[in-house]
Amino acid sequence: MFVEQRVYSLVPGGTAEYIRLYEELGRSIQERILGEMLGYYTREVGELNQLVYFWSFTSMDERARRRAELAADADFKLFRGKIRHLVVKQENSILVPAAPPKKVPT
Repeated sequence: MFVEQRVYSLVPGGTAEYIRLYEELGRSIQERILGEMLGYYTREVGELNQLVYFWSFTSMDERARRRAELAADADFKLFRGKIRHLVVKQENSILVPAAPPKKVPT
């Protein structure tokens, strides 16, 4: 498993509008196609006006297939059109486990 981190830098003051539109129009589509999100966050310290998303995938092939399906989805295209004016920059990173997870005693 690996984690995709996506960071969206937004226009100053655009975070609330982006989150509102995402919750109304985008999130359910993304989770239906990409799977359950690990979480998304705003920044309180450092570079502000950013949203940071974390998605889990079992392989790069799965990620590519799911991302292509999302990009082709008509409703998600509509959502992207509604938030495009809010996005200044996007950064994507693939995070791989540094060590196997520790087993939790039962």
